[in-house]
Amino acid sequence: MRHVRMLALCLLTACGMGGNKRAYIAAPPNAGYPGGAAIATDGTSGEDYTDYGKNPWVDAAKDHLSTFAADVDTASYTISRRKLNEGTLPPTAAVRVEEFVNYFKYSSPPPAAGSPFSVVMDAAPSPLAPDHHVLRVSVATRAKSQAERKPANLVFLVDVSGSMGSADKLGLAQQSLRILTSNLGPRDSVSLVTYAGNTRVVLPPTGMEHRDRILAAIDDLSSGGSTAMGSGLDLAYEQAMKGLLPGAISRVIVLSDGDANVGAVGHHQLLSIIESRAKAGVFLSTVGFGRGNYKDTAMEQLADKGNGQAFYIDSPSAAKRVFAEQLGSTLEVVAKDVKLQVDFDASLVAKYRLVGYENRDIKDEQFRDDQVDAGEIGAGHQVTALYELQLTPSGKLSPAPLAMVRVRHKAPDGDKAIESTYAMTSAPAGSFDAAPADFRFAFAVSAFADVLRGADEAKGWSLDRIADVARDAAGNDPDRAELVTLIGKARALRGEPAKVAR
Repeated sequence: MRHVRMLALCLLTACGMGGNKRAYIAAPPNAGYPGGAAIATDGTSGEDYTDYGKNPWVDAAKDHLSTFAADVDTASYTISRRKLNEGTLPPTAAVRVEEFVNYFKYSSPPPAAGSPFSVVMDAAPSPLAPDHHVLRVSVATRAKSQAERKPANLVFLVDVSGSMGSADKLGLAQQSLRILTSNLGPRDSVSLVTYAGNTRVVLPPTGMEHRDRILAAIDDLSSGGSTAMGSGLDLAYEQAMKGLLPGAISRVIVLSDGDANVGAVGHHQLLSIIESRAKAGVFLSTVGFGRGNYKDTAMEQLADKGNGQAFYIDSPSAAKRVFAEQLGSTLEVVAKDVKLQVDFDASLVAKYRLVGYENRDIKDEQFRDDQVDAGEIGAGHQVTALYELQLTPSGKLSPAPLAMVRVRHKAPDGDKAIESTYAMTSAPAGSFDAAPADFRFAFAVSAFADVLRGADEAKGWSLDRIADVARDAAGNDPDRAELVTLIGKARALRGEPAKVAR
């Protein structure tokens, strides 16, 4: 879209660095920025989140292209789940629709020969907004088995400052690292670096034949001191570069509550270092923990610059999901700088609204600019986006596909982008109930997130109706059943009266 939103506090000259709109730093609470981005605090606590505004409706006759970067982060969903389970509504700025939708798994066909992606595009009338339609665009990659995955050289960079001294922070981080270590293979190795008042290498690169030594080092971690992340990253990258070999994964995994100063280097230099290491092949992911002082903005920006993912762990089961069940996609990138461009048929689509991805917008003319940073997709990942549409009179009468999607990406170790085009092969379903279960569930997730973040379009939507849609499409999936429970908790917290169950 051409209505590109600025991120909070562009890094001095970073907004002009290759058009990268995702470079930003933490800012004073409630500071306002062009495009609607602002740092918002969670009530009286020290937590902060960035409000990127909400995508507007776009006239397809004036702009038939919608362009955005892939996003497979899931932190927003687990943060919001934690809040709801604790009996509070999440701050509206904490809710990112795409991270809700992409938390869940959907079925997809295998990728075509020669392509890392399979693409699903389908549409149906909206069950919540009369005379509106919903379009789903889903891009998926093939999962890899443990034997297929590249060997991994991992550096655990653990925040052991005083702010991490609780069971839901350092204690849960240690549990998470034990789960990860237990699921690594014989070709993998681990290093452990800590930072607080000072930094140190707790464990040099150690192979899985010494798994007991790794677990003992994790168990010995304790918190105390102040936080200087910059020097910790220097040491972590030093360890990671030792294992930077062709055909191997080299990744730094930061475990923190995000409540950190960066030390003497400064934010701009720190993110430049992370970006340069990512270009050299060492990626960085962040794993967030804790409540009360959590810095969501900082954790997301570090992962973005490091070509990694931003996770938030609220329980041992969440750690198992990230570091055991989805280990392949967590560790191995199969496509980097992935951009999607949906091309609407303006004779059929009058207006469209991309639901979410506000901080992933890319200018249409930058789609083929390979210097513009975008998103990374791991093995077995899915990127799903939903649009709300208003059809033209012809669109309402003609049973024809509404759009096509172009996907542009680079190989994990490549600099030249490859572009593929995928046509929508079927017309919209005649009714919402006739649409596939995955489509209906993804819509329920996006609608729930839209309500939680206070979108104008969702202000009249019933959470009971959304729960019905989610329940009908949940099947026997426990993650989907959990979402239905969370919708019920949100309804109660919002004071909405319950209706009699069907």
